Amino acid sequence: MKAFTGIKSIIFAGTALMVSGCGTTVVDLDNPEEKAAMSNVMALEYRDFEKAANKAVQEMISSGAVTNRSGGRYVLVISRITNDTMQKIDTDQLIKKIRTQLLQSGKVVVTSAVGLDGAEDPMVMKARQLRKSKEVNQANVAKKGTIVAPDLSLSGKIIQRNLDLDFGGERVEYYFQLTLTDLTTGLAIWEGETPIIKEGRKAPIW
Repeated sequence: MKAFTGIKSIIFAGTALMVSGCGTTVVDLDNPEEKAAMSNVMALEYRDFEKAANKAVQEMISSGAVTNRSGGRYVLVISRITNDTMQKIDTDQLIKKIRTQLLQSGKVVVTSAVGLDGAEDPMVMKARQLRKSKEVNQANVAKKGTIVAPDLSLSGKIIQRNLDLDFGGERVEYYFQLTLTDLTTGLAIWEGETPIIKEGRKAPIW
């Protein structure tokens, strides 16, 4: 029993060394001279979504694509965001950050009444069913023709590419691709891509 316990301890220690020896570097393509930040995973994480959202919003605003020349704010609807990676990604996390920043910029408002699978907020349509209720004061029930149609649509894709490096290293490239479409003309008025590059070094197996 003591011998078995000793073997378990050796295996555990070896495993700990292998895990601690693995490092993942997030490569900042915008500032390659900056010391690379270190991460424990090769998968996408919070700061990756934060970076992609910040870059996308800054580029959209700088391009003038979300500036309404007629005054007021554009109405934006979220279209399909495709996950073309090997991970199970909640794309809503990325979109929520973009939506929040655009709303705070004062350039757009986001509709919750329209979506690919129906209203994003079902209560928009549910509230209109109160027109049939005799128990509800009809004076403040939403009237017909009051939902505002969207002007712009945001769609996109997240792509992953895996590359093997020398000396057992691994490079994982993620690309956040977004397209802003004018729904009146069907033309893409802005497109952007944010790469997130990670390089990991696998520990040797003793």
